[in-house]
Amino acid sequence: MNFENMLPYAFALIIALPIIFLLRQFVFTYINLKNKELKLLAVKANGDLKMQAYERMTLFLERIKPSNLVNKFDKDLAIHEFIYLLEKNITEEFEYNSSQQLYISRNSWENVVASKNNVIQLMRKTYESLSNTASLQDFKTIFLMNYVNGEDFIANTIEDLRRDAILLS
Repeated sequence: MNFENMLPYAFALIIALPIIFLLRQFVFTYINLKNKELKLLAVKANGDLKMQAYERMTLFLERIKPSNLVNKFDKDLAIHEFIYLLEKNITEEFEYNSSQQLYISRNSWENVVASKNNVIQLMRKTYESLSNTASLQDFKTIFLMNYVNGEDFIANTIEDLRRDAILLS
């Protein structure tokens, strides 16, 4: 074998090897950066889902505030019909939002459940305390007064949700 005939091939190999090595390093670095970018996007998307969960639960709590509940439905309903429709509405909305418990803290979820149950319990206690001659307007007024005179558990829960959401961002 003649070494002079192999010289151009050896020269091409000496030039090509560093280029191939640098190209390999570039591709490896590019792939690593893209993987990191995808991970950051996944974390950001998860954070957005968590923030949306806090927003939805806050909206749910706003909707079940007694001051907002008394304005729902027709004024010509009997008290027991009004309470039934309110409970049904609260329960349906709660069930619709129940998947949000995956994204909010356990303590916040327990506070939301307790607030929902407290509103329903307050409606029932108010109904039980009324006389048979009470009107729907009487029920609404006493229901609101009972809520105002008691602990504002909905505002407390919203404040807890706000604190948790701030920690998220």
